[in-house]
Amino acid sequence: MRQIPLADFLARLGHEPVRRSGNELWYIAPYRGERTPSFRVNVAKQLWYDFGLGKGGDIFTLAGEFIRSGDFMEQVKFIAETANMTVTGCEKPAYLPKQVEPVFEDVESVSLLRSPLTEYLAERGIPYVVASRYCCRLNYGVRGKRYFAVGFPNVAGGYEIRSRFFKGCVPPKDVSLVKAEGSPSDVCSVFEGFMDFLSAVTLGLETGDCLVLNSISNVEKAMTYLDGYGRIDCYLDRDEAGRRTLETLKGHYGERVYDRSAFYDSCKDLNEYLQQTTKKQKTTI
Repeated sequence: MRQIPLADFLARLGHEPVRRSGNELWYIAPYRGERTPSFRVNVAKQLWYDFGLGKGGDIFTLAGEFIRSGDFMEQVKFIAETANMTVTGCEKPAYLPKQVEPVFEDVESVSLLRSPLTEYLAERGIPYVVASRYCCRLNYGVRGKRYFAVGFPNVAGGYEIRSRFFKGCVPPKDVSLVKAEGSPSDVCSVFEGFMDFLSAVTLGLETGDCLVLNSISNVEKAMTYLDGYGRIDCYLDRDEAGRRTLETLKGHYGERVYDRSAFYDSCKDLNEYLQQTTKKQKTTI
Protein backbone atom coordinates (compact mmCIF):
# COMPACT_ATOMS: atom_id res chain seq x y z
CA MET A 1 0.00 0.00 0.00
CA ARG A 2 2.87 2.34 0.74
CA GLN A 3 3.93 1.98 -2.90
CA ILE A 4 0.68 3.59 -4.11
CA PRO A 5 1.44 7.15 -5.32
CA LEU A 6 -0.56 9.64 -3.28
CA ALA A 7 -1.64 11.43 -6.48
CA ASP A 8 -3.11 8.16 -7.80
CA PHE A 9 -4.83 7.50 -4.48
CA LEU A 10 -6.37 10.99 -4.50
CA ALA A 11 -7.37 10.63 -8.17
CA ARG A 12 -9.26 7.43 -7.35
CA LEU A 13 -11.17 9.46 -4.77
CA GLY A 14 -11.97 12.13 -7.38
CA HIS A 15 -9.38 14.76 -6.48
CA GLU A 16 -6.95 16.29 -8.99
CA PRO A 17 -4.16 18.81 -8.30
CA VAL A 18 -4.78 22.49 -8.94
CA ARG A 19 -1.15 23.18 -9.80
CA ARG A 20 2.33 21.66 -9.75
CA SER A 21 5.59 23.22 -8.56
CA GLY A 22 8.63 20.98 -8.96
CA ASN A 23 8.01 17.85 -6.90
CA GLU A 24 5.02 19.40 -5.17
CA LEU A 25 1.36 19.01 -6.14
CA TRP A 26 -1.17 21.43 -4.64
CA TYR A 27 -4.80 20.50 -4.05
CA ILE A 28 -7.96 21.98 -2.65
CA ALA A 29 -8.06 20.08 0.66
CA PRO A 30 -9.95 16.87 -0.27
CA TYR A 31 -11.75 16.27 3.04
CA ARG A 32 -12.81 19.81 3.99
CA GLY A 33 -14.07 22.92 2.21
CA GLU A 34 -11.72 25.71 1.09
CA ARG A 35 -11.17 27.98 -1.90
CA THR A 36 -7.40 28.46 -1.82
CA PRO A 37 -5.33 25.26 -2.23
CA SER A 38 -3.43 24.54 0.99
CA PHE A 39 -2.97 20.77 0.68
CA ARG A 40 0.44 19.72 -0.63
CA VAL A 41 1.75 16.36 -1.86
CA ASN A 42 5.49 15.80 -2.23
CA VAL A 43 5.65 13.24 -5.05
CA ALA A 44 9.33 12.45 -4.38
CA LYS A 45 8.83 11.59 -0.70
CA GLN A 46 5.19 10.48 -1.06
CA LEU A 47 4.14 12.60 1.90
CA TRP A 48 1.28 15.07 2.26
CA TYR A 49 0.80 18.17 4.39
CA ASP A 50 -2.35 20.19 5.05
CA PHE A 51 -1.36 23.76 5.94
CA GLY A 52 -4.93 24.57 6.96
CA LEU A 53 -4.96 21.88 9.65
CA GLY A 54 -1.24 21.84 10.39
CA LYS A 55 -1.17 18.05 9.85
CA GLY A 56 0.49 15.66 7.43
CA GLY A 57 1.94 12.20 6.94
CA ASP A 58 1.77 9.20 4.60
CA ILE A 59 -1.02 7.34 2.79
CA PHE A 60 -2.29 5.76 6.02
CA THR A 61 -2.68 9.05 7.90
CA LEU A 62 -4.31 10.53 4.79
CA ALA A 63 -6.83 7.70 4.76
CA GLY A 64 -7.41 8.46 8.44
CA GLU A 65 -8.38 12.04 7.60
CA PHE A 66 -10.94 10.82 5.04
CA ILE A 67 -12.59 8.36 7.42
CA ARG A 68 -11.84 10.44 10.55
CA SER A 69 -10.23 7.53 12.32
CA GLY A 70 -6.83 6.93 13.85
CA ASP A 71 -7.37 3.16 13.78
CA PHE A 72 -4.69 1.65 11.54
CA MET A 73 -6.75 -1.32 10.39
CA GLU A 74 -9.64 0.93 9.42
CA GLN A 75 -7.21 3.02 7.38
CA VAL A 76 -5.91 -0.15 5.69
CA LYS A 77 -9.46 -1.23 4.79
CA PHE A 78 -10.26 2.18 3.29
CA ILE A 79 -7.09 2.16 1.15
CA ALA A 80 -7.80 -1.40 0.02
CA GLU A 81 -11.35 -0.53 -1.03
CA THR A 82 -10.17 2.61 -2.84
CA ALA A 83 -7.36 0.80 -4.69
CA ASN A 84 -9.37 -2.41 -5.33
CA MET A 85 -6.88 -4.44 -3.31
CA THR A 86 -7.52 -7.63 -1.33
CA VAL A 87 -6.18 -7.64 2.23
CA THR A 88 -5.78 -11.01 3.93
CA GLY A 89 -3.82 -9.80 6.96
CA CYS A 90 -1.24 -7.23 7.91
CA GLU A 91 0.57 -5.66 10.82
CA LYS A 92 1.12 -2.05 11.68
CA PRO A 93 4.61 -1.10 10.44
CA ALA A 94 7.20 -0.33 13.08
CA TYR A 95 8.30 2.83 11.25
CA LEU A 96 6.07 5.69 10.22
CA PRO A 97 7.69 8.70 8.51
CA LYS A 98 7.71 11.96 10.41
CA GLN A 99 5.33 14.68 9.28
CA VAL A 100 7.06 17.25 7.13
CA GLU A 101 6.50 20.94 7.78
CA PRO A 102 8.05 23.91 6.02
CA VAL A 103 10.88 25.53 7.94
CA PHE A 104 10.28 29.27 8.16
CA GLU A 105 13.48 31.29 8.40
CA ASP A 106 14.11 34.86 9.63
CA VAL A 107 10.44 35.60 10.31
CA GLU A 108 9.85 39.35 10.64
CA SER A 109 6.59 41.09 11.56
CA VAL A 110 6.15 44.66 10.28
CA SER A 111 3.25 47.08 9.81
CA LEU A 112 0.78 46.25 7.05
CA LEU A 113 1.15 49.18 4.66
CA ARG A 114 -0.72 49.59 1.40
CA SER A 115 0.66 47.05 -1.06
CA PRO A 116 -0.42 44.14 -3.28
CA LEU A 117 -1.29 42.35 -0.02
CA THR A 118 -3.89 44.96 0.92
CA GLU A 119 -5.15 44.93 -2.67
CA TYR A 120 -5.68 41.18 -2.28
CA LEU A 121 -7.61 41.75 0.95
CA ALA A 122 -9.66 44.49 -0.71
CA GLU A 123 -10.66 41.99 -3.42
CA ARG A 124 -12.04 39.85 -0.61
CA GLY A 125 -14.00 42.82 0.74
CA ILE A 126 -11.62 43.72 3.59
CA PRO A 127 -10.80 47.47 3.66
CA TYR A 128 -7.34 48.69 4.60
CA VAL A 129 -8.56 50.39 7.78
CA VAL A 130 -9.74 47.02 9.15
CA ALA A 131 -6.84 44.93 7.87
CA SER A 132 -4.15 47.27 9.21
CA ARG A 133 -5.74 47.21 12.67
CA TYR A 134 -5.57 43.44 13.16
CA CYS A 135 -2.97 42.16 10.68
CA CYS A 136 0.69 42.65 9.93
CA ARG A 137 2.97 42.01 7.00
CA LEU A 138 5.03 38.90 7.68
CA ASN A 139 8.38 38.61 5.90
CA TYR A 140 9.92 35.14 5.98
CA GLY A 141 12.23 32.75 4.21
CA VAL A 142 11.79 29.14 3.07
CA ARG A 143 14.76 27.20 1.70
CA GLY A 144 16.76 30.38 1.20
CA LYS A 145 14.03 32.27 -0.69
CA ARG A 146 12.22 35.30 0.74
CA TYR A 147 8.44 35.69 0.78
CA PHE A 148 5.85 37.97 2.34
CA ALA A 149 2.22 37.54 3.31
CA VAL A 150 -0.56 38.93 5.48
CA GLY A 151 0.03 37.74 9.04
CA PHE A 152 -2.60 37.23 11.74
CA PRO A 153 -1.16 36.37 15.19
CA ASN A 154 -2.40 33.60 17.45
CA VAL A 155 -2.19 33.20 21.23
CA ALA A 156 0.92 30.96 21.06
CA GLY A 157 3.10 33.37 19.09
CA GLY A 158 2.49 31.81 15.67
CA TYR A 159 0.83 33.39 12.65
CA GLU A 160 -1.80 32.45 10.12
CA ILE A 161 -0.50 33.72 6.80
CA ARG A 162 -2.30 34.49 3.56
CA SER A 163 -1.45 35.93 0.19
CA ARG A 164 -2.92 35.65 -3.25
CA PHE A 165 -0.76 32.57 -3.82
CA PHE A 166 -0.35 30.91 -0.43
CA LYS A 167 -2.30 29.85 2.63
CA GLY A 168 -0.53 28.44 5.67
CA CYS A 169 0.73 28.91 9.20
CA VAL A 170 3.98 29.90 10.83
CA PRO A 171 3.96 27.54 13.84
CA PRO A 172 2.98 27.03 16.53
CA LYS A 173 -0.61 26.56 15.40
CA ASP A 174 -3.25 27.84 17.83
CA VAL A 175 -6.39 29.93 18.18
CA SER A 176 -6.47 33.73 18.09
CA LEU A 177 -8.35 35.77 20.70
CA VAL A 178 -9.25 39.41 20.08
CA LYS A 179 -10.52 41.18 23.17
CA ALA A 180 -13.10 43.96 22.89
CA GLU A 181 -12.07 47.40 24.04
CA GLY A 182 -13.44 48.64 27.35
CA SER A 183 -15.03 46.52 30.06
CA PRO A 184 -14.88 42.68 30.00
CA SER A 185 -17.39 41.08 27.65
CA ASP A 186 -19.78 38.23 28.43
CA VAL A 187 -20.17 37.50 24.69
CA CYS A 188 -17.66 35.84 22.38
CA SER A 189 -18.03 35.42 18.62
CA VAL A 190 -16.35 32.35 17.10
CA PHE A 191 -14.98 32.17 13.55
CA GLU A 192 -13.17 29.41 11.64
CA GLY A 193 -10.64 31.67 9.93
CA PHE A 194 -9.40 35.22 10.26
CA MET A 195 -10.88 36.25 6.90
CA ASP A 196 -14.32 35.62 8.39
CA PHE A 197 -13.33 37.57 11.51
CA LEU A 198 -12.17 40.54 9.41
CA SER A 199 -15.42 40.25 7.43
CA ALA A 200 -17.43 40.45 10.66
CA VAL A 201 -15.55 43.60 11.70
CA THR A 202 -16.15 45.11 8.25
CA LEU A 203 -19.88 44.32 8.52
CA GLY A 204 -20.06 45.56 12.12
CA LEU A 205 -21.12 42.18 13.51
CA GLU A 206 -18.66 41.83 16.38
CA THR A 207 -20.46 42.50 19.66
CA GLY A 208 -17.80 41.49 22.20
CA ASP A 209 -14.66 39.39 22.26
CA CYS A 210 -13.79 37.33 19.18
CA LEU A 211 -12.11 33.94 18.93
CA VAL A 212 -10.70 32.62 15.64
CA LEU A 213 -10.15 28.86 15.52
CA ASN A 214 -7.64 29.05 12.64
CA SER A 215 -8.54 25.38 12.08
CA ILE A 216 -11.49 23.27 13.18
CA SER A 217 -8.94 20.91 14.74
CA ASN A 218 -8.37 23.65 17.36
CA VAL A 219 -11.89 23.44 18.79
CA GLU A 220 -10.71 21.77 22.01
CA LYS A 221 -8.02 24.41 22.49
CA ALA A 222 -10.73 27.05 22.03
CA MET A 223 -12.72 25.71 24.98
CA THR A 224 -9.99 26.91 27.33
CA TYR A 225 -10.93 30.47 26.40
CA LEU A 226 -14.70 30.02 25.87
CA ASP A 227 -15.55 28.59 29.30
CA GLY A 228 -16.08 31.98 30.92
CA TYR A 229 -18.57 33.44 28.42
CA GLY A 230 -22.31 33.52 28.95
CA ARG A 231 -23.06 33.62 25.20
CA ILE A 232 -21.10 32.16 22.29
CA ASP A 233 -22.09 33.37 18.82
CA CYS A 234 -20.87 31.01 16.09
CA TYR A 235 -20.15 32.28 12.56
CA LEU A 236 -18.92 28.97 11.17
CA ASP A 237 -18.80 27.69 7.59
CA ARG A 238 -22.02 26.31 6.20
CA ASP A 239 -20.54 22.90 5.37
CA GLU A 240 -20.17 19.53 7.06
CA ALA A 241 -17.02 20.54 8.95
CA GLY A 242 -18.66 23.72 10.19
CA ARG A 243 -21.80 21.91 11.30
CA ARG A 244 -19.73 19.28 13.09
CA THR A 245 -17.78 21.97 14.93
CA LEU A 246 -21.02 23.72 15.90
CA GLU A 247 -22.42 20.48 17.32
CA THR A 248 -19.23 19.94 19.31
CA LEU A 249 -19.56 23.37 20.89
CA LYS A 250 -23.28 22.88 21.55
CA GLY A 251 -22.57 19.55 23.15
CA HIS A 252 -20.12 21.22 25.53
CA TYR A 253 -21.85 24.55 26.22
CA GLY A 254 -25.50 23.78 25.52
CA GLU A 255 -27.84 26.77 25.25
CA ARG A 256 -24.98 29.24 25.55
CA VAL A 257 -24.12 28.54 21.89
CA TYR A 258 -25.97 30.40 19.12
CA ASP A 259 -25.72 29.58 15.43
CA ARG A 260 -25.44 32.88 13.51
CA SER A 261 -24.88 31.34 10.06
CA ALA A 262 -28.44 32.20 8.94
CA PHE A 263 -27.06 35.71 8.35
CA TYR A 264 -25.20 34.35 5.30
CA ASP A 265 -27.45 31.37 4.48
CA SER A 266 -26.95 31.76 0.73
CA CYS A 267 -23.15 31.56 1.04
CA LYS A 268 -20.56 29.09 2.28
CA ASP A 269 -19.05 31.49 4.80
CA LEU A 270 -19.10 35.08 6.03
CA ASN A 271 -16.34 36.28 3.73
CA GLU A 272 -18.17 34.99 0.67
CA TYR A 273 -21.25 36.90 1.85
CA LEU A 274 -19.15 40.06 2.27
CA GLN A 275 -17.70 39.73 -1.22
CA GLN A 276 -21.18 39.31 -2.74
CA THR A 277 -22.50 42.27 -0.77
CA THR A 278 -19.57 44.44 -1.83
CA LYS A 279 -20.09 43.55 -5.50
CA LYS A 280 -23.81 44.39 -5.29
CA GLN A 281 -23.03 47.76 -3.71
CA LYS A 282 -20.52 48.60 -6.47
CA THR A 283 -23.05 47.57 -9.15
CA THR A 284 -25.73 49.74 -7.57
CA ILE A 285 -23.42 52.75 -7.46
